[in-house]
Amino acid sequence: MKAADVRAMSADQLNDELAKLKKEQFNLRFQKATGQLEKSSRINEVRKDIARVKTIARQKAAEAKA
Repeated sequence: MKAADVRAMSADQLNDELAKLKKEQFNLRFQKATGQLEKSSRINEVRKDIARVKTIARQKAAEAKA
């Protein structure tokens, strides 16, 4: 996921995307614990995507207040 794609989203879309990513992260952790995870690098990708969404959501909230 690119930052430009995330910036184009509305606040509601950002919240939905964040929930989706957190659910995916949970599922990946569960797969890792049970030994079913095939692509372990996806965990890091999801973590970075979560951070990216949170950062941009916070920036948009700060812009709305200013």
